[in-house]
Amino acid sequence: MYSPAGVRTSPDFPIPDHMKAWVLGNPGELTLKDKPVPVPKKAEVLVRIDAVAICATDLEIIQHGPPASIQGGLPFNKNFTPGHEYMGTVVALGPGVDEYRIGQRVTVEIHAGCGQCKRCREGMYTACHNYGLNYGDLDKGHRANGFTTDGGFCEYQVNNINTLVAIPDDMSDEEATLVVTAGTAMYGLTELGGLVAGESVVVTGPGPIGLLGVAVAKSLGAQPVILTGTRDNRLKMGLELGADHVVNVKNEDPVEAVRKLNGGKGVDYVVECSGAPNAVNEAIRMVNRGGKVCLAAFPHEQVPVDIAHIVRNNIYLFGIRGEGKSATHRAEAFMSQKRFDATKVHTHTFPLADLPTALKYARERIDDAIKVVVKARGVSAASKVAAE
Repeated sequence: MYSPAGVRTSPDFPIPDHMKAWVLGNPGELTLKDKPVPVPKKAEVLVRIDAVAICATDLEIIQHGPPASIQGGLPFNKNFTPGHEYMGTVVALGPGVDEYRIGQRVTVEIHAGCGQCKRCREGMYTACHNYGLNYGDLDKGHRANGFTTDGGFCEYQVNNINTLVAIPDDMSDEEATLVVTAGTAMYGLTELGGLVAGESVVVTGPGPIGLLGVAVAKSLGAQPVILTGTRDNRLKMGLELGADHVVNVKNEDPVEAVRKLNGGKGVDYVVECSGAPNAVNEAIRMVNRGGKVCLAAFPHEQVPVDIAHIVRNNIYLFGIRGEGKSATHRAEAFMSQKRFDATKVHTHTFPLADLPTALKYARERIDDAIKVVVKARGVSAASKVAAE
């Protein structure tokens, strides 16, 4: 059985030497294989993965590669396991770790910076200058599980203690996988100024980050909160999560609609979560002079932007990567205090062994799938469970 030197374990949580893990071969090709259970180093723990949510970025990585970078290149055929939005139970402690205990339920951030570069020292670990330098024998301390190191579509994974977020016992596994998504929205609002009470906010794009962006903004006291998108069912969910107004951009001009809904003037903030080709130009016309725009989505191609309009109107643009500056801790606090119900965006659950089907549901939005969760335990192999 698993007993690496210097690693503390417990007989209450027996750990095998090998685990089941999905491994990426050629683009779009995943195979369930046996892998050695990883060993935590200093300031790391071993997490038994209980549930993983599927992110649109996972779909991009599996099919195309970027933004994953394994050994400085595409992640294909490198024994790489994707997946990054996971939660689980601490089952082993690396040398010197006493901040967490074996048996503790946690959800995890994606990024652990190297801790020694300029950005990490500033607290911007998602912009670590040693990004990607921690795969195989090379060890700069940086990890971005599911991007530059093995991720969560498996049974066990190593995490730096700085990436762990303790969760209460009454938070379900499925809800805990959504803390990172809410944390990304929280990070965007933090970079825009943090104190948004009484400020007007537009969220563009009703995907999981956009929908939870509405919930977080409203929980922070923003007024009004306006959600724009193309799918009525997602816009309806946005209303349930706290949006004061929704705009279907297929039916009306989003810039004109937003200005009309805010008394004829632009809004204070826009959180852009759609990645649509014209989203940035629309966002900078939604905000008032001196307004701020946060870019939280990855457009597929380079897009032209009206820089002159930005300069003339003193507009600020912020790009965010992931869930930085400990935003997941703040998001978890809101969720554990029931400030909003993140589980509304969870629609389907599948067992780990049925990951290809789960990915198909997420990719093709079968049965109006929004957030699809994969569970390593507790779901029968033949079942597909829709969230209530």
